[in-house]
Amino acid sequence: MKKFMAGLLMGGALCTNALAGETLFSNYVYAVGPAGSTGSLWAFSRDNSYSGVTLLNFRVTDNGVVTTESTRHAQVETDTLTAVQDGIFEDALAERRRIPAVFAGGGLGLVLPMFAMDDNDRFRKPAGFYTLRDLDNVIENPISIPSVAEDLDTLEKNPMMYATSGFAYDSTAKRLWVARGALGVMVHDLSGKNGAKDTTFILNSKSGKLEELKKSTELDLNENLEIFDVRLHPETGAVWLATAKGIWVQSSGGFKNFSKSLKDSRVTGLWMGGEPLQVIAETAYKKNDDVIGGLWRMSGKAGDFSKVDFLDTAGKVQKKDLYDEADYTVGDIAFVGKTALVLVRAVGGSISGFLKLDSLGARAWEDDGKNKWLYGYETGVTDRKMTLMSMCTFMLSKSRLGLAVATEGNGISVSADSGKTWNVVLNHARLDNNLGSVRMVPSVITPGDDATNQSLVSYKVGRESKVTIEVFSYDMRKVRTIVKDAVRYADPSRSSNPKEDFWDGRDDHGKDCTMGVYYIRVKDNHGHIGWGKAMTLGGNFR
Repeated sequence: MKKFMAGLLMGGALCTNALAGETLFSNYVYAVGPAGSTGSLWAFSRDNSYSGVTLLNFRVTDNGVVTTESTRHAQVETDTLTAVQDGIFEDALAERRRIPAVFAGGGLGLVLPMFAMDDNDRFRKPAGFYTLRDLDNVIENPISIPSVAEDLDTLEKNPMMYATSGFAYDSTAKRLWVARGALGVMVHDLSGKNGAKDTTFILNSKSGKLEELKKSTELDLNENLEIFDVRLHPETGAVWLATAKGIWVQSSGGFKNFSKSLKDSRVTGLWMGGEPLQVIAETAYKKNDDVIGGLWRMSGKAGDFSKVDFLDTAGKVQKKDLYDEADYTVGDIAFVGKTALVLVRAVGGSISGFLKLDSLGARAWEDDGKNKWLYGYETGVTDRKMTLMSMCTFMLSKSRLGLAVATEGNGISVSADSGKTWNVVLNHARLDNNLGSVRMVPSVITPGDDATNQSLVSYKVGRESKVTIEVFSYDMRKVRTIVKDAVRYADPSRSSNPKEDFWDGRDDHGKDCTMGVYYIRVKDNHGHIGWGKAMTLGGNFR
């Protein structure tokens, strides 16, 4: 009942918002990526009912303040397809806990995976990939499933074994490489005159060759290694494959298992970038109920990978493998000069943030008796405690590299100074001055401690004010005072303080309010009063 009602109300709101020209399609943003032009960024959102994309254009001032110049968005054409698979939080396997994205130039634009609904109405069925050139060209590219997948019992029972988990684009050869897990790697070839051609290859670990997957192929996952990621080396152009047994690198005679350190490891991700060039790898496998993970790096003149060290604030290397101990998996990596920003999320929890890797390792930013390595809410990346989902760099101006982070529920955060300060972009509708309109985001909540169960009170004052916000039941009985005489400053967009001005569905005694519609009154010390409303589904549904 909760999902139905929330989906109905939020879905309706989404349709209205999309037409009303709000800042984002939804604050639940799962992927961000460059749009190809200076100051432009793609954001992919998904809510209970719909998926959509937003094209944002930014301007940055000389002192590094980022402002949103314009945004436009569109709903994806088919509501039974999305780029966000439903196991992104609950799945323990690292390669299934990220949304790969690559900017492939004018021919394809931003490329994202595509999932369809399975028999249980969950998005757990790999269906191909999206290409986002512009808002009129959000194109679905279906990938056929070869009959060999039906013949192999494990693949038939679990289609996520061949989910798309990595992309790489060769602009010279006009080829998009797609990592497909148990089905190897697919090449989407755009070089021909008769349109794109898709060919799926499997890696033969004995011969070191990529062999075309045909109807007559007998797939053996012990010999034909699962491929979880694919990259093109920025200096040599060689194809690198992250597989179930090591990293395989293209050579003149085929592919060779490159790393001695990771020769037999289940390598779930590869990332390349930075100056000097760094290659970062993630390893992960499941042992009983535990996930054994590792973060590895090869940089400079090093001939092989070594584990990333975790350093305390004094620069001392920690003896414990903190990456494995925290059950992290990599969502994205952004390279800024000599620094690698590694966005991670913990398996089985909402802990997320990014690590800052310099030439020596991941450095802690605070030591209050217990070192902290994750940059997130506490360091100002977001203004509400939300899960970080994706990260990218993009050209914010001709001379300035921008950073963008997607969050599940708090829009996106953009930085113009390599992550020192952040500007939060939320789904803002037009609000009137002097409390002329009050809006609750979202308008339907379930009481709880998590930030995703909070409704932000959005309003606008024309001058500095002391604001009191109160919640009333349907019979106008006051149940909660959120803030009293709190100072709020005038702002061109809105004046609410996301760290304070929200309602969690509870009364003044900390008890869950019963299911129903509640009225939120915002008044200032200048005689202005505004009203909003929100629905709570009540504690009975938790």
